[in-house]
Amino acid sequence: MIVHPDFDPVAVSLGPVSVRWYGLMYLIGFAAAWILGRCRASRPGSGWTALEVDDLVTYMVLGVVVGGRVGYMLFYDLPALAANPLSLFMVWQGGMSFHGGFLGVLTVVWLWGRKTGKGFWGVADFTAPLAPFGIFAGRIGNFINGELWGKATNLPWGVLFSDPRAGGVPRHPSQLYEALLEGAALFTIVWLYSAKKHKPGAVSGVFSLYYGIFRFAVEFVRLPDPQLGYLAFGWLTMGQLLSLPVIALGLWLILRPAHEPAAA
Repeated sequence: MIVHPDFDPVAVSLGPVSVRWYGLMYLIGFAAAWILGRCRASRPGSGWTALEVDDLVTYMVLGVVVGGRVGYMLFYDLPALAANPLSLFMVWQGGMSFHGGFLGVLTVVWLWGRKTGKGFWGVADFTAPLAPFGIFAGRIGNFINGELWGKATNLPWGVLFSDPRAGGVPRHPSQLYEALLEGAALFTIVWLYSAKKHKPGAVSGVFSLYYGIFRFAVEFVRLPDPQLGYLAFGWLTMGQLLSLPVIALGLWLILRPAHEPAAA
């Protein structure tokens, strides 16, 4: 058994300004996307400039934050949003959804593809390898905050969280499972796959497929959000339900004929 270090949620305090670990992890994720994007743009024949990467990442930050927050309130806490619409802006209370952020980024990709003439899949395939590092950082932030833990376990790496709602029993560190799978493993798979030229949408398809599979699998040992519980069968979670169309999208993008025209 491992005892959670019970980190101070504030990483750095500078007078009245406090920087929380979770926000810092987001910042690290965006910085990594920027660095990796510039690295990809520097490749011969990439068709991208450093300035285009700078602008795209800026808009992606907005897509992730706005989409992630709106998605969380719609998918996971709709009654609270209906009771108090202003709760949408209470970001200090927590609540971000990957699937909402994913939709936010897709919106940015579509708009950016039209603006620059690169097309939707041209932008999506370029950005797909940039995202997993941010997912990794976000999940580490979840672990630092001692939130989104898993089911009780007797495994030697079970973590004892200090939050009374954790019941005082060792639990699966599902945040770390997701960091390793949705972050490190997904980055390795997509980055290596994108090193070669593929049909439009294929890189995005690999990202979607493996993210959906990894997320669906980890949800079996992660506790569902308490306000929702299990949706069906005593095991189906909202995270799994939202991952199904992501998996389906990935399969379609990978398996569709190469000559099929990509969406603009």
